Amino acid sequence: MDPDAVAKAFVEHYYSTFDSNRAGLANLYQDTSMLTFEGEKIQGSQSIVNKLTSLPFQQCKHNITTVDCQPSGPAGGMLVFVSGNLQLSGEQHGLRFSQMFHLMPTPQGSFFVLNDLFRLNYA
Repeated sequence: MDPDAVAKAFVEHYYSTFDSNRAGLANLYQDTSMLTFEGEKIQGSQSIVNKLTSLPFQQCKHNITTVDCQPSGPAGGMLVFVSGNLQLSGEQHGLRFSQMFHLMPTPQGSFFVLNDLFRLNYA
């Protein structure tokens, strides 16, 4: 397993799903998963998806600038750090963001998001 290839595939899947069908992200999270979104902590797959689907915009497009990853711990987890721009429909300027995912392996051979931290980058 090449961690960089897994991270790249995960990032492509996550953001294409986010941009087209946020509710479809539910299967990437579990009940133990936690999202920190702009400082607000949300736990559990359903609560996380409720938060993401209730954001005050209908359409957006993520443009990823960087993806960095590292193996994490003896259980085969991975840290994935993403930076890029978020373009909201009808807005002239994109918003810079950073997001960090802690992916953990499942018994089925895939990964789920244990931890997800998201911040807009104001400069």
